[in-house]
Amino acid sequence: MTAYTTAEVARLAERLLDRSLPKAEWTHAAHLTATLRLVRTRNAGLERDLPGIIRAYNEAVGGVNDDANGYHETITQAYLAAIRGFVTAQPAELDDGEAAARLLATPLGDKAWPLGFWSRERLFSVEARRGWMEPDLAPLDHGPPEHAR
Repeated sequence: MTAYTTAEVARLAERLLDRSLPKAEWTHAAHLTATLRLVRTRNAGLERDLPGIIRAYNEAVGGVNDDANGYHETITQAYLAAIRGFVTAQPAELDDGEAAARLLATPLGDKAWPLGFWSRERLFSVEARRGWMEPDLAPLDHGPPEHAR
């Protein structure tokens, strides 16, 4: 598991936002940690803003956002809602480094977490990549993201 200091968590989110984070450092742990920081510092409007942030980052590092690669709406919104729920349950005084360590130690830290709720076929469909799709295996513990309610 990747451990981050509070300063590293802040820098990771900054480098995502300014698109200077090297592609090789954009790991699952980095996705979750940067999102954690964004939820803790600029929570309002993330359902709307995070897709553009991720798409712009992907393009800045030479990636594409199409029907098979890059930004994935259902996965992003599911993790965002789950991370928001995680943050709400943590003490406000918890620093970002410790919060990130706790988050990565939860089931969310496993890249396969969404497959407990969506079948592989549904989750990796073009429709799920382009827009929100409800889970077909089990309801999300934290409910659907705000924009899907």
